[in-house]
Amino acid sequence: MLTALTVFLVLLSLSFSKVFTAKWDGPITPITADYIDRTLTKAEREGGTLYVLELNTPGGLAESMRKIVQRFQGSSLPVVVFVYPSGGRAASAGAIITISADVAVMAPGTNIGAAHPVRVGGVSGERRDSKREGKDVMEKKILQDMLAFVRSIAKEKGRNVEVVERMVKESLSLSAEEALEEGVIDLIAVDLKDLLKKIDGRKVKKLGRELEIETEGEEVVFLEENLKEELLKIITNPTVAYLLLMLGFYGIFFELYNPGAVVPGVVGAICLLLGLYGLSLISMNWLGLLLIILGILLFVLELITPTFGALAVGGIISLALGSLFLIDPESPYGELPKTIIATVVFASVLFFLVAGRFGLKAQRRRKLTGAEGMVGEEGEAITDFKKGKGKVLVHGEIWDALGEEEIKKGDRVEVLEVRGLKLRVRKVSS
Repeated sequence: MLTALTVFLVLLSLSFSKVFTAKWDGPITPITADYIDRTLTKAEREGGTLYVLELNTPGGLAESMRKIVQRFQGSSLPVVVFVYPSGGRAASAGAIITISADVAVMAPGTNIGAAHPVRVGGVSGERRDSKREGKDVMEKKILQDMLAFVRSIAKEKGRNVEVVERMVKESLSLSAEEALEEGVIDLIAVDLKDLLKKIDGRKVKKLGRELEIETEGEEVVFLEENLKEELLKIITNPTVAYLLLMLGFYGIFFELYNPGAVVPGVVGAICLLLGLYGLSLISMNWLGLLLIILGILLFVLELITPTFGALAVGGIISLALGSLFLIDPESPYGELPKTIIATVVFASVLFFLVAGRFGLKAQRRRKLTGAEGMVGEEGEAITDFKKGKGKVLVHGEIWDALGEEEIKKGDRVEVLEVRGLKLRVRKVSS
């Protein structure tokens, strides 16, 4: 009985074994690090036995690259980086990410290398000569730091240290065949199916223990970018971020010079915030919060100065984007469900455009009860006014009244003010 149960549990565990495959095509940015962290975490939590990253990149930010390498090193799963498709590349930061994998694979027709670090910005003009020496020292420090980093990775993964160092120092770039011959990668595969076949049974060292990769018969799960990652991937492109920033400035300036145009101001404000994030001037959390505040502000402005829905549409877009970006991808609670975001946005629209509008109208409506409700009402003088004093009948009630003009019994009067238990009135012309 015990043996049968053990066999059943083993078969059950095997049936849930999966190979998780992610794909990144584009520059290495903070969004790349977030995407890889999310997908690798999903693979670890859902019974994955292998994590494969299909990579095609021109390079990117060193800080994001280091986060990815650290994530690979700390994962309990064997990690495979596959430079794919044919014609693709793993350049600069992408080359270091590739060699940091437990198994580095390239497709025919791809290349790897050119990993020399490049500083953002520089010194120009008259300051160039005076600052050149300090610049050279800084560049040497950055280079030596990167060399030490890739050297340690290459040694740990059993790769050709000398060639890897040349990729950084001399911007050496290799074809797939050259990289395999020089011991920079482990093998060449035509596609994912070929890769899984070739690495089946391969052994790798992971967190101090040896693991055997098993891929035969495993279910392959493809991990796609979510909506947030797709949007942020576009926004963080330097060209797009720059254009968004300038469009934001121009839209706001146009609105200031042409008050009431509405659309340029709304579009400009949203683009400005997206551009600031794309250029890493504000964090994702601040982007989400500011977009939500902007959305609520646009709803309020729509109530005060109706624009036939222009401000409301801007508020819906801003609130939806803000809600989408508010929660950091690394949050242990995960992302906000899209259904929750849609419900909150819909409820906000109803509140501001329906309940809010009725409330605003009620605030503006003249009061009909109490002392303030008497102002503007008409009545009839029931006595002659002597020395500016007399009595009037208003709403079926007799009031002592004050008047600054001659008022006779039977004249129509209008209430101007309520002073305690007296009314200040004026004669209504017949």
